Amino acid sequence: QVQLVESGGGLVQPGNSLKLSCVGSGSIFDVYHSNYPMAWYRQAPGKQREVVAGISSGGGSKYYADSVKGRFTISRDNAEDAVYLQMDGLKSEDTAVYYCNRDPPASQFWSQGTQVTVSS
Repeated sequence: QVQLVESGGGLVQPGNSLKLSCVGSGSIFDVYHSNYPMAWYRQAPGKQREVVAGISSGGGSKYYADSVKGRFTISRDNAEDAVYLQMDGLKSEDTAVYYCNRDPPASQFWSQGTQVTVSS
């Protein structure tokens, strides 16, 4: 079964950093072909899932939600079939479950995500 697997979450204090990773498992050719734009999404308790950052298939074009602009950096390594999210200057409002998926997202590729908790 093809999946996207996120990792790298955890509990950190405000102002600290985390780097999230997303890799494809199983038969990754269809999931993670370099032709697909990818994005990171997050869902905080009681809120709708929102897009955090997106990256074009080749990695040359990126965009960020206003709430994370200047603090988060999305990148990808197509040779490794991976997408990353470097999160610096974390704030309590960044607390959420973080997911990666295609951009726009494909319903069959939502996975369990990785929990990020920012708290002192």
